[in-house]
Amino acid sequence: MDTNIVWHNYAVNKTHRSEQKGHRPVILWFTGYSGSGKSTVANALESALQQLGAHTYLLDGDNVRHGLCKDLGFSDADRVENIRRVGELSKLMVDAGLIVLTAFISPFQAERDMVRNLVEDAEFIEVYLDTPLEVCEQRDPKGLYKKARAGEIKHFTGIDSDYEPPQNPEIRINTGENSLDQSVQQLVAYLQQREIIHL
Repeated sequence: MDTNIVWHNYAVNKTHRSEQKGHRPVILWFTGYSGSGKSTVANALESALQQLGAHTYLLDGDNVRHGLCKDLGFSDADRVENIRRVGELSKLMVDAGLIVLTAFISPFQAERDMVRNLVEDAEFIEVYLDTPLEVCEQRDPKGLYKKARAGEIKHFTGIDSDYEPPQNPEIRINTGENSLDQSVQQLVAYLQQREIIHL
């Protein structure tokens, strides 16, 4: 890093922003195969948190590739850079006092750990959508598995690109067994138990 670049501290900090919002800032990092339910569960959870008065922002894998990461492909190196950028953005949003929900396949443990290490202890909550690959492929909501099996998409997670399941996720949800409501209730209960939100 250039030695002429200096970090500036300001009068208003993360503690002030969090106190104003009435809850603790965290990253809820949803990871799992395509079709596991990451975006669906994150979207439903954000709606529930909004109704409870929480200040949130949802970052979705497809959406950030329309702007912030539109120059990236799906090679392993590009996937790593995609997560690095999203991690740094999530860190800024935590500093703003928000509950950040991220829905990314994020197939590599090292990159998820990298994001965890960007923020303070207990500010990163790994939510593993532990839905079996065969269930995700049966759903195939975007038709991507069919294209990957036909060789039309390369580097597709679970087909010709690896997925490293989380070693010790804070939360594990199988959307093949749990309903959407059950999944959201499990997450809200966890956030209350950890005193991140207060009802």
